[in-house]
Amino acid sequence: MASTGKQTTDEPETAVETARRQLERAAAHLDIDRGIIDRLKHPDQVHRVSVPLKRDDGNTEIFTGYRAQHDSVRGPFKGGMRYHPGVTEEECIGLSMWMTWKCAVMNIPFGGAKGGIVVNPKELSAEEKERLTRRFAEELRDFIGPMRDIPAPDMGTDAQTMAWFMDAYSMQEGETTPGVVTGKPPVIGGSHGREESPGQSVAIIVREACDYYDYPLEETTVAIQGFGSVGANAALALHKWGANVVAVSDVNGAIYDPDGLDIDDIPTHEEEPEAVTTYDAPEHLSNDELLELDVDVLVPAAIGNVITEANARDVDADIVVEGANGPTTTTGDEILENRGIPVVPDILANAGGVTVSYFEWLQDINRRQWSLERVNEELETEMLKAWNDVRDEVETRGVTWRDAAYIVGLSRIAEAHQARGLWP
Repeated sequence: MASTGKQTTDEPETAVETARRQLERAAAHLDIDRGIIDRLKHPDQVHRVSVPLKRDDGNTEIFTGYRAQHDSVRGPFKGGMRYHPGVTEEECIGLSMWMTWKCAVMNIPFGGAKGGIVVNPKELSAEEKERLTRRFAEELRDFIGPMRDIPAPDMGTDAQTMAWFMDAYSMQEGETTPGVVTGKPPVIGGSHGREESPGQSVAIIVREACDYYDYPLEETTVAIQGFGSVGANAALALHKWGANVVAVSDVNGAIYDPDGLDIDDIPTHEEEPEAVTTYDAPEHLSNDELLELDVDVLVPAAIGNVITEANARDVDADIVVEGANGPTTTTGDEILENRGIPVVPDILANAGGVTVSYFEWLQDINRRQWSLERVNEELETEMLKAWNDVRDEVETRGVTWRDAAYIVGLSRIAEAHQARGLWP
């Protein structure tokens, strides 16, 4: 974080710790059987597999892969598959829990899952990445399927990765099974609008939050940390709708123009990786400095744990809308709450990804592809329904947006557990 000279006791918390704390906070507002809460603190299953890879030089290297499956009471497991050197079993469990809440908040008939391989994808050739993906699909084949567990792209993976994964699974099953993954290229059963959907949903929620707090969008200043698939698409949509996006960043730093950036002119990460800081802008800042800009809305849309005890008192935005997964630590969240800064949580704001994944799954099952226009219309409808559900809890109970989102999700999950009961 920014070098402020402050002492801090805010140690990085794991995704599991954060998810469990948030579960307990929501449970305190609801009359739910304690046994259900205890069940939701733990995943249904966690699969750990060894993934051998023959490298281009002929040597064989063994990588470790995980798939955490948290809860399937409302439908098949659903969640991303990431390739990153920092992947751990505990991280996958925590992220799978967040996916369970996210699907329930959106009222999508899925449960949460998350997985990945401990690998730096930048150190793999395209051929090595394909071989690794195909072998990973085979190692997980007994645990996944369109009615069991449906992976999707995440950090270090993309539509091509999902295409390889789907093809490997289909070859072993003896039939083309597009519904085993989402986030595929549209030519083989993917959905139009899937790649842009998390950023699109963030933009929709920023728009609704500004309306709720009486900030005319065309007069609103927005700073967005991150310019990947979430941050860039959120920035592009908000810019199109008239908002004044004054700062964006990538891993190398941020650019800032108090009069507003021409977002359409800045290369996205897909177009030109890590190009934000090469763009001609009045000011160049660090990622930490972006978080402390005096703006109306701050959107942390890069990585987790960036708003912490160390810098939450220096956040100068009036509203925070979370684009990344878990960008605010528990202590950072408490500080913002005490300062009266509303935080709209990730499980609502960036839920466009899993929502359009659900649309893709429906299209695959029915073998009928939707137009981009229909996808966007359906996404808008579902995001507004979820926003209204969460807003009603905020107003009725007088709780934070985060607590309200968890109350909505947990009440639906608990009701499903109650209805299904417990197998003897």
